[in-house]
Amino acid sequence: MSTPYPFTAIVGQDDLRLGLLLNAVSPAVGGVLVRGEKGTAKSTAVRALAALMPEVAVVPGCRFSCDPASPDPACPDGPHADAAGVPRRARTVELPVGASEDRLVGALDIERALSEGVKAFEPGLLADAHRGILYVDEVNLLHDHLVDLLLDAAAMGASYVEREGVSVRHAARFLLVGTMNPEEGELRPQLLDRFGLTVEVSASRDTDERVEVVRRRLAYDDDPEGFAARWAEEEGALRERIAAARALLPRVVLGDGVLRQIAATCAAFEVDGMRADIVMARTATALAAWAGREEVTADDVRQAALLALPHRRRRNPFDAPGLDEDKLDQTLDEAGGDRGQDDDDPDPGPDGGGDGGGGGGGVPPQADGEDRTPPRADGGADDTPSQAPEGAPDAPGRPAGGEQRPVASAEPFRTKALSVPGLGEGAAGRRSRARTEHGRTTGARRPEGALTKLHLAATVRAAAPHQRARGRVGRGLVVRRDDLRQATREGREGNLVLFVVDASGSMAARQRMSAVKGAVLSLLLDAYQRRDKVGLVTFRGREADVALPPTSSVDAAAARLESLPTGGRTPLAAGLLKAHDVLRVERLRDPSRRPLLVVVTDGRATGGPEPVALAGRAGRLHRSEGTASVVVDCETGYVRLGLAGELARELGGTAVTLDELRADAIAGLVKDVTAAGRAA
Repeated sequence: MSTPYPFTAIVGQDDLRLGLLLNAVSPAVGGVLVRGEKGTAKSTAVRALAALMPEVAVVPGCRFSCDPASPDPACPDGPHADAAGVPRRARTVELPVGASEDRLVGALDIERALSEGVKAFEPGLLADAHRGILYVDEVNLLHDHLVDLLLDAAAMGASYVEREGVSVRHAARFLLVGTMNPEEGELRPQLLDRFGLTVEVSASRDTDERVEVVRRRLAYDDDPEGFAARWAEEEGALRERIAAARALLPRVVLGDGVLRQIAATCAAFEVDGMRADIVMARTATALAAWAGREEVTADDVRQAALLALPHRRRRNPFDAPGLDEDKLDQTLDEAGGDRGQDDDDPDPGPDGGGDGGGGGGGVPPQADGEDRTPPRADGGADDTPSQAPEGAPDAPGRPAGGEQRPVASAEPFRTKALSVPGLGEGAAGRRSRARTEHGRTTGARRPEGALTKLHLAATVRAAAPHQRARGRVGRGLVVRRDDLRQATREGREGNLVLFVVDASGSMAARQRMSAVKGAVLSLLLDAYQRRDKVGLVTFRGREADVALPPTSSVDAAAARLESLPTGGRTPLAAGLLKAHDVLRVERLRDPSRRPLLVVVTDGRATGGPEPVALAGRAGRLHRSEGTASVVVDCETGYVRLGLAGELARELGGTAVTLDELRADAIAGLVKDVTAAGRAA
């Protein structure tokens, strides 16, 4: 086993270290989620924490790490009556993002269970992590079915394996630690709430600190054991401090005044449920114990709020994380706080430094009330105010080049469900029909590799004709490997939703563009909820740009959308061809993920020779490759040219207006994006 990087050798990252250490002092805090850019020591710090965790006593030979003082009565390796315990280090178990369900919860030998009635069970990672740390790197990329299993285990403190009436249960209480890069997508709200604390990390901008990081890392890479030996004394001192804080923790007093501050803070920030109050109380208690005090102070409550609340106050993935610290201070003062009066209190930081401050979220700009200018009805060159004549001086307040400054989006709304027709085999999600490991059973087949979902009736039918030849005696059924049948199931998959957004001058009227951005933002929120990947292509002027390559981070797409300027001609064909290039590359990277093309435009095409005909040919190129598509028709006014509908027919998809996109519109609840194309 390689020598881990010493925890005390990590430079900076005070909030990260404090969050991990508080969980080492009090595992009841509930774990920590570490959010930040790549290369910021997230994984290094988590792996280094294991060496600081106190030893645990376990029953010898028990694969489920039972405590000899209180063994699990339902332990599959039990019973453990009067078993003598042996000490060992608490484990840090890593859950790979691509792990199978059997690897996480364990595997049950169905063949032996059916033929012999034996519960032959091979423990999974949840059993290994019991009374230790379960670490998930890139936790935001974890598949939904694994997230569901984690949620169940975290809520019940136990793991259940159910296979056709055969059940195995074992204890699974662990410290959940996750790391993630927000640019790659957000967590499901249910799993996000299960993390007790969250910390934001970023690389230092201080030159001396960055130099020290590089110096220490190079020294460790050259001689890991020697480097660890040089930090052994600091590691030992920190380990002793954790043990002392754990011993002090039961004596820490959480007064009524402090509890009132905690409740007032959670109410002021409008967090859901009561878990935040409980986590804040446990965190404040751990902070006091870490500082060597037997009483919780208002400063502990403030620090606990900065660690426990930012991820609980987000209502959707577009909300900025963090807390308004001025509001936090005001709330604590109004609730009777007396912060900062005792300068003799020990510093609660992990090494005597750092205040663990959190960031406050900004307020999005509001769209102004400027009247929109109606677009030309003849489909000709754009002539909105953002399109200045060539060579004319720029109007006051207008950026150079004839473009208009970005407009804030309108309020998002719940959209209709857009789906890709047919039956896919992509990653699990919530959009289109697909063959998946989870969902309703639709049939049976011979297993390819390990059996994961048994189809009991099909297995019995396969085994029944051979019972006499196999010498069956008594009531038992003689089952062999060739008899087993895998259940085929139908569920939902996530798709690649590629937005192609018209940012030309014909879209530039402020109220109109605000509504368009609100519609795209609504579709992005829908994509987040349905576990899709998203991409963003924009076109204006003379060309199209990939504003955001396909990613799981819908908030990154929302940020690109908010900063999108408008103005210029309408190179619609360029936008469709750029989208074709993006989809071609993505088919090579992930051939099982089916795309859904969403074109947001009024259908006008200008610039170059025969722009409308060229856009039609680009649309037919997508149709020839079977790309599902929908055109969001942004045309407004009394005179409508119907150009978006023509484009939808060329694409082989359908067109919906902004009003029809709303889920509460009269025209139905679900719109198949190729229904109109087939009808045509």
